[in-house]
Amino acid sequence: MTRSTIQKAAIALPLATLALAVSSAFAAPVVGASDNSFYTVPSPLPDGANGDLISYRTATANLGTGAPAFKAWNVMYRSTNARAGANAVTGTVFVPTARWSGSGARPIVTYAVGTHGLAQNCAPSFQFAAGTDYENANIVAALKAGYTVVVTDYAGYTNGDTPTYLAGASQGHAALDIVRAAAQIPNAGISASAKVAVWGYSQGGQTAGWAGELKDTYAPELNVVGIAAGGVPGDFITTARYLDARNGAGFLLSATIGLAQEYPDKIPFDALANEAGLEAAAQGKQICVFEALFKFMNHGIVEYTGLPLDSLVSLLTIKSALNAQTLGKTKISAPLYQYHGQTDWAIPLGQAYDLKKKYCALGTNVRFDLYPGAEHIIAQFQAAPTVLSWLGDRFNGKTAVGTCSTTQADPVSTANPNDGNFIVSLRSWPLVASMGLKTLGQTVNLPTTSTFTADTDLTSKQLKNGVLSVPDFTAKLSLLWIIPIDVKLSVAPVGSASGSATLDNAGKLHVHGSQSANLKIQTVGSLGINIPTGCSTSSPVVFPLDFDGPVSALGNGQLTFAGTTSFPSLSGCGLYGPLLSTLMSGPGQTYSFTVVPPAPVKN
Repeated sequence: MTRSTIQKAAIALPLATLALAVSSAFAAPVVGASDNSFYTVPSPLPDGANGDLISYRTATANLGTGAPAFKAWNVMYRSTNARAGANAVTGTVFVPTARWSGSGARPIVTYAVGTHGLAQNCAPSFQFAAGTDYENANIVAALKAGYTVVVTDYAGYTNGDTPTYLAGASQGHAALDIVRAAAQIPNAGISASAKVAVWGYSQGGQTAGWAGELKDTYAPELNVVGIAAGGVPGDFITTARYLDARNGAGFLLSATIGLAQEYPDKIPFDALANEAGLEAAAQGKQICVFEALFKFMNHGIVEYTGLPLDSLVSLLTIKSALNAQTLGKTKISAPLYQYHGQTDWAIPLGQAYDLKKKYCALGTNVRFDLYPGAEHIIAQFQAAPTVLSWLGDRFNGKTAVGTCSTTQADPVSTANPNDGNFIVSLRSWPLVASMGLKTLGQTVNLPTTSTFTADTDLTSKQLKNGVLSVPDFTAKLSLLWIIPIDVKLSVAPVGSASGSATLDNAGKLHVHGSQSANLKIQTVGSLGINIPTGCSTSSPVVFPLDFDGPVSALGNGQLTFAGTTSFPSLSGCGLYGPLLSTLMSGPGQTYSFTVVPPAPVKN
């Protein structure tokens, strides 16, 4: 071997070693397995930077009817937990197949889901595949707007570990890092420089708040233009006291399990828990959110530990872990849209409005909207159109107008008592309604001031105290299809709407009941016909109230009761009774009642 050959070999050896080290530290993402082994985290975790894509695969997701065409991928990527430790997180990426018609790169919404439950099959990626995710409606709405939507599963949910539920910084990191990871999927058409918004509610609202606070230091290169955070548990100790031994106690148990996983030295759950607590935790890790909600409702922490909540949170280590989740300590540089339901039974309104004040004091541009008719579940979906409109303005570069300078009084909660049955109340909600008259072949629209009131007791599984309120109105009809007349009508309820109401473990709402009403008629038209005051159906009309669909319908204006019914013959109508009965009575009459949430109020 010549001297030059030896020298070349000596140089090549460290270069090869360096190349090997580089390829090991910055390994290109690989196509992952098609089965559940995709979710197995490599050991050791590959070196790299936050947001590095570890593996990906094309995914099949069922988002329900109405979803636009899209492509989807599952991803695994590097992130950071709440204690600055490296971890691997999974998620799902959706890109509409329709060409983006806006200016610049297609915007990205990192959608932070609310509480799904601690079992592996509860994670969003698994529920998208099964077509059972209760937040599908919001994701579909964002895809219809043309946005890329990325959804993190959060840490620990898909790989068999206990999820670190409500560990705020971990969730915020995961929501930011999936944006970085998505831009690395080959040929997905996702730009790393695209405008980004973070949107989340409840647990997702906490995540969005944390992502906003962390962004400038953790992911400064991301072009985050807006944060939408609803139903935010910004003050953990206040929220814990609101949940303990009440309707939302299942959330508190899950939070105890999740935070103990993230902070085992500060919250030694196994040492603190009694036999009942260990059993409850084991059960909680095997079920999803709606089952957990009803299973642990109204149970107190004292049952699981022998110690009341205030005694536990007074322990310095536990208090420090809870306070570490508190939001409102750092200015969010992007505009913030914060929202909350006025009848929220799970997350106290007062602490959410206090969070708004904290952000305002830090100089964050905050718009706060109050949803007066919405409890915790309803507000998540009721707010979606406003959220997407607000995000659209941010993506289009419009100036965000906040409400930090408002002079309004602090909003006051109107929530039902949350220490008994779980009751969702609709109080004079707007009703968009119509009736189709079969013989005349004409549709009568009820007044726009019509309303519907009811209590949906999901514990006793009853729909009760329902009131259909329809002001007297005039309908324009064509008598014998050629003679126009004005018909004054009155829909007078007989008794209250009642029936059954359940919320199943998949987040599907089932309502089966009825509302009876007398249809009263007084006709005054060009023919000069006056009908006696007592003209009405000889017996009440029965309107079946049947609905089987996603719980999101409560908030997105899709809670519709529709079908056919029979109008009894008319009585007390004088000489015109037989003719009116022929034209307006009998089977096959149609109806449609859509219950619409009240509009939000800026605060």
